[in-house]
Amino acid sequence: MRTAFSDAIVAAAETDSRVLMLTGDHGYALFDPFRKRCPAQYINCGIAEQNMVGVAAGLAKAGFRPVVYGLAAFVPLRVLEQIKIDVCYEDLPVIFVGDGAGFVYSHLGTSHQSTEDIACTRALPGLTVLSPSDRYEVTAAMQLAFESKGPVYLRLGKSDRGDVHTGPVSFAAGELLQVRSGSGRVAVLATGSMVRTAVDIVDGGLVADVWSVPSIKPLDRGALEAICAEAESLIVMEEHSVHGGLGSVIAELVAGLSRPVRVCRIGVNDRFSRYCGTYDYLLREHELDAASVARRIAAFGVAAA
Repeated sequence: MRTAFSDAIVAAAETDSRVLMLTGDHGYALFDPFRKRCPAQYINCGIAEQNMVGVAAGLAKAGFRPVVYGLAAFVPLRVLEQIKIDVCYEDLPVIFVGDGAGFVYSHLGTSHQSTEDIACTRALPGLTVLSPSDRYEVTAAMQLAFESKGPVYLRLGKSDRGDVHTGPVSFAAGELLQVRSGSGRVAVLATGSMVRTAVDIVDGGLVADVWSVPSIKPLDRGALEAICAEAESLIVMEEHSVHGGLGSVIAELVAGLSRPVRVCRIGVNDRFSRYCGTYDYLLREHELDAASVARRIAAFGVAAA
């Protein structure tokens, strides 16, 4: 996924000299190709993330297309006020990239783990929130971000759990992408790293449709309504807090539909990680590994075939 992001940003910068890459003193190996091919369009703003957003806002007002890169624990969380006032309030075309969302920076502890970023960013007016699940969705998300006339937050999980698509895809803002077809009675809606987990569980015997949700905000209400017209149960999966994330988005939209549908929200419960450890360990601790998710789905009343 990171390679797809690097390729997309290099291609965009070579096509358009207004594209600038801003980083807060990290991501060096990731940006080696960018610095080699577009050195004049690379700005290291240092460990001063709030100032970096202000710089990006000024550059956007001057006609540039800044891409602001940071760890998701810092961009957007540390700079939320600056994103709100400097960028969103002015409706500026700045792309924010939060890398390592969720538990990927597992050994670095809570300070570097980000399970609140969707909740924070989707509350900001005018900010598009994208959460791709594999390299193909990353490429499509970058294209959508550069086509946008307003601010965008792109959430990268970095975990690279494997492709969920067999080739390139494209999607419009709000669009859902079906990656597995089942009975239609159960629909799994997942985003980011959890799409791969959803696919694995369905391939393991759960009879359900699987939909990837690369666009958290906006999200196509009509598409969701069409899914709910067939489904009896929705299972929402995300490597993010159950408060304010994709599960909340789905529950809020479903609450307004005329036909009631049961919603099972699978995400991070209201707590921090108890211990440091590997990424796989933290998924198990928070019951987001495939075996734990399958048990939670069964407890909800949806069993595998």
